Amino acid sequence: MDTPLAPERPLPYYARSNRPRDLAEELGLAEASLLARHDGSEVVRLRPEKAALLGALPALGEVLSLMRNEVAVHETVGQFGGITIEGSSALVVNPPLDMRLFLGQWRHAFAVEIPDEAGPRRSVQVFDAAGDAILKVHLRATSDVAAFETLRGALASEDGAPLAVSPRPCAPDPGRPADPDAFRRDVAGMADIHEFFAILRRHGLDRRSALDAMDEAHVRPLETLATTRLLEASAASGVPVMCFVGNRGGIQIRSGPITSALAMGPWINAMEPGFTLHFREDLVGDAFVVRKPTRFGLLTSIELYAADRTLAAQFFGVREPGRGENLAWREMTGTL
Repeated sequence: MDTPLAPERPLPYYARSNRPRDLAEELGLAEASLLARHDGSEVVRLRPEKAALLGALPALGEVLSLMRNEVAVHETVGQFGGITIEGSSALVVNPPLDMRLFLGQWRHAFAVEIPDEAGPRRSVQVFDAAGDAILKVHLRATSDVAAFETLRGALASEDGAPLAVSPRPCAPDPGRPADPDAFRRDVAGMADIHEFFAILRRHGLDRRSALDAMDEAHVRPLETLATTRLLEASAASGVPVMCFVGNRGGIQIRSGPITSALAMGPWINAMEPGFTLHFREDLVGDAFVVRKPTRFGLLTSIELYAADRTLAAQFFGVREPGRGENLAWREMTGTL
């Protein structure tokens, strides 16, 4: 739960120049709690009706979709569409937007409209049970404001109770498979990359611990500066990459070329038309080249983990469905 500094006094949401995430941390609050405590029409709490909320996003038109974790921030410009929902999972496939959403983690949502000299800044923001941001959908100049107002009115919550947040889930402890040889045989026998998740469940492993148990043919540790080197190598070679960044509530993916890697303070940044990646290499705990078997041959990824052993980002080579990976990508990752 939050440690409130002044529980009865409404907190200003946008009066300071701090980013909301930073302001919430400064005040000892979850970011969702900061929004919920704002006193004014600028922030409207929404009912967490996930299918209805997702279904209303395409009408907004072109938006900036932002997904982040402690290490990486992934921003893609596009329009929501191609939405399919199965149980507690959903897909958004409307290039350039490409997302995997874990709706069971979606607990709180807000429609936000902040006045600004350049015009109101409007967004739809979704948070998990701990009050951490899962997804922020920012309207752009060409977005449909009427659709935003309709969404806000249709889903506005009348729940006036204080927002309840839960402690963040504990970081996974390092684990070992009960039968390391059986685990390695299962990995070596994979025909599809998605079989990896079933193997993890079968052997009681989290993703990070699995890398410790894999053999040298399938995993190689890297220095934590791997992101900069990867982005620079992609820019120099023209080899396109798939960039995955996610959190407990979803994953956002971008496929395409990288033309530059710019350092700004502690951040390394890739800034492309319609896409921006911000990455804190100083917060990376571990980095690896991972090679998973498939019926089309090995698929190579670069995986970056935060200090708490959670996955911060993954990079793959762009490839056609039903084809092996781009050999130029494989060669490039071999130089890292």
